[in-house]
Amino acid sequence: MLKIGCHLSSSKGFEHMGREALKINANTFQFFTRNPRGGSAKSIDPDDAARLMELTRQHGFGPLVAHAPYTLNPCSKDQKTRDFAYMAMADDLARMEYIPGNYYNFHPGSHVGQGTEKGIELIAQMLNDILKPEMQTTVLLETMAGKGSEIGGKFEELAAIRALLRPELQEKVGVCLDTCHVHDGGYDIVHDLDGVLDEFDRFVGLGHLKALHINDSMNPMAAHKDRHAKIGEGHIGTEAMVRIIGHPKLQGLPCILETPQEDLDGYGKEIEMLKKEYKK
Repeated sequence: MLKIGCHLSSSKGFEHMGREALKINANTFQFFTRNPRGGSAKSIDPDDAARLMELTRQHGFGPLVAHAPYTLNPCSKDQKTRDFAYMAMADDLARMEYIPGNYYNFHPGSHVGQGTEKGIELIAQMLNDILKPEMQTTVLLETMAGKGSEIGGKFEELAAIRALLRPELQEKVGVCLDTCHVHDGGYDIVHDLDGVLDEFDRFVGLGHLKALHINDSMNPMAAHKDRHAKIGEGHIGTEAMVRIIGHPKLQGLPCILETPQEDLDGYGKEIEMLKKEYKK
């Protein structure tokens, strides 16, 4: 069964997000763990979290995806920025234990002139310092568009981060593939999806691919710009997106829409359209 949903606001709590997802026939969703442009985080209500977990069990939801704030940059050259990344991720992962068995996704960061190798080392160092084998959350490195000094625009970079992890943490770190990002990064998912997946498997391993961000792109392939578009209104297109969510090697992965919508109904229409095309 297709597991599809969208990004939802966490401002009214966990159970409310689950109810909002059901309104648009979604069976997964994504949310920010804290202010995406800052550092504040709403306090956790254990009962609210428990109600969400029961709701997801009752309705057969796929894994949920929590998204770290955009300001989290573990490979910054600025020590204060790195300190915030440590604080935010450690706190977020402690909070995620209230909704166990789900995913925590983050942008690997930008090395800001230090070089890719140094950036990779700093990202892996943070993960080694914070992650614990007993935690019930899987952390996801997000594929990026490769703009500026971003880490993660190439599959090799994600593989290099994982290679530096302590052995007991290998299964605690996976990847979230963003269709807009990889397209803008130069991977031809429109005309050579099998080839792209083979390349991902060669460097990272498809077994470590845990989630998809399904976004169309405002830009042509290899633009390195990262501008999301509604499904069918960009350079990837509906047909290619349906091939992606329907690919045999990607079945069962939570598919999260992050397209520019004005309201929840917009996501509902996209979900309905993709489900219809998926069944053909």
